[in-house]
Amino acid sequence: MTTRRQLLQTALLGAAATLGRPALGARARVPLKILILGGTGFLGPHLVERARARGHTPTLFNRGKTNPGLFPDVEKLRGDRKDNLKALEGRKWDAVIDDTAYVPRLVKSSAELLAPNVKQYLLVSSISVFPEDVKPGADESTQVLRMADPKNEEVMKNYGALKALCEEAAEAALPGRTTNIRPGLIVGPGDTTDRYTYWPVRLDQGGEALAPGSGKDPVQYVDVRDLAAFMIHCVEARVVGTFNATGPEKTLTMAQMLGACGKASASPAALTWADAKFLAEQKVEPWSDMPVWTGPDGGFSQISAAKAIKAGLRFRPAEETARHTLAWWKAQPEERRKKLRAGIAPAREQEVLAAWKAR
Repeated sequence: MTTRRQLLQTALLGAAATLGRPALGARARVPLKILILGGTGFLGPHLVERARARGHTPTLFNRGKTNPGLFPDVEKLRGDRKDNLKALEGRKWDAVIDDTAYVPRLVKSSAELLAPNVKQYLLVSSISVFPEDVKPGADESTQVLRMADPKNEEVMKNYGALKALCEEAAEAALPGRTTNIRPGLIVGPGDTTDRYTYWPVRLDQGGEALAPGSGKDPVQYVDVRDLAAFMIHCVEARVVGTFNATGPEKTLTMAQMLGACGKASASPAALTWADAKFLAEQKVEPWSDMPVWTGPDGGFSQISAAKAIKAGLRFRPAEETARHTLAWWKAQPEERRKKLRAGIAPAREQEVLAAWKAR
């Protein structure tokens, strides 16, 4: 699980799914002005697209270093939340979406500055606020991580605990006007980590693919477009509180997920399932070597999203996510497609498959 947490830390187009949330082309009744802190990484561009599709006016505040050419027709304010928030002074927005919240001190600065001039502060948190031994079924009332020294700002070492403090900092600055969204694994077109992308791509490569566990192990992930749509919905409907944004109402199994990935390919690889005990003996790690999979008892794949679902979070079919992710991957430059950034190496996969057959 440590590996899962470490990879989760590094990450930080389609129609809406099912009833209960407006379709992508539908316009909001009241257009809003939305400030997005960040906005040019993975989740950010989908937030911008969803906001514009709904008729809202987004403004981006960032350093201008990541994908600076994105959205040439969107207002961009330059600065640095570490030491230069001047561009935000004296401006008013209906809501702010904090997509780059990692250090509570910096969240406090931006939230306090914006509090008099915004109606709502939506912060992107993470289910990493929960301890590594979190039990299946954990919800928003589950105890979060605490730090012995709250002033410690080593993000990679204290990612989850700092996220929990970021939530508290936002709520303290805008009591009753804060929305904390805790995604789990975010997947879909545009993901630079390949944590989910590995599977539709690997199955599309054909041959024989190593699959982990029994196939019945639970998995959870959220399509980035569904997450963005839920966040914009929360802003439109002024939904406040804390919400886990993890997986669908009905538990998805590893076999179902890989089945969906296989349907995205014309000639998918054949799956060979190896049990968790054997994989552990082979030092094949959940989450890193076998992305998405956290093992048969992984609490992080069974976090309750019931509250978010009740508030409007919806999930598109697994087949759609797999199909669109594979199509996006195939449209990437050749250099990008030379090597996946997650998942077991091809040669190692073949070694483990041979060992499984010879056991």
